[in-house]
Amino acid sequence: MAFIADILLMAGAMAAALYCFVLSRRLRKFTDLEHGVGGAIAVLSVQVDDLSKALKKAEAATVASTNGLATQSRSAEAAAKKLELLMASLHDLPEPVEQEAPIDPFFVRQPQTSEKVG
Repeated sequence: MAFIADILLMAGAMAAALYCFVLSRRLRKFTDLEHGVGGAIAVLSVQVDDLSKALKKAEAATVASTNGLATQSRSAEAAAKKLELLMASLHDLPEPVEQEAPIDPFFVRQPQTSEKVG
C-alpha cells in the first residue's frame, strides 16, 4: 500500500513539474517583447505617448484660436457700436430737398446735325 502511495505521489510530482514547465514556456512567449503581448503593450505605450503629445498640441491650438476669436469678437462689437452711432447721427440730418430731374441725363460732346459733311 505504501508503495502504491509513493508511485501516486511521484506521478503527481511529475505532473506538477510538467505543468510548471509548460506554464513557464507559455509565460515566456506571452511576455516576449518581439512577438508576444509584451510587444503589443510596448507599442501601445508608444502610441499613448504620441497621442498625448498630439492632444497637447491640439489643446494649444484651440487656446490660440479661442483667443483670436475673442479678439475679433471684441473688435466687431466695437465696430458695431460705431455703426450704430453713425446710424443714429443720420437721423439728425434734415430731409433732402428733392431736385428736378435733368431733362437729358446723357452728356453729348457734339450736337448731332442732319447735314453730312462730305
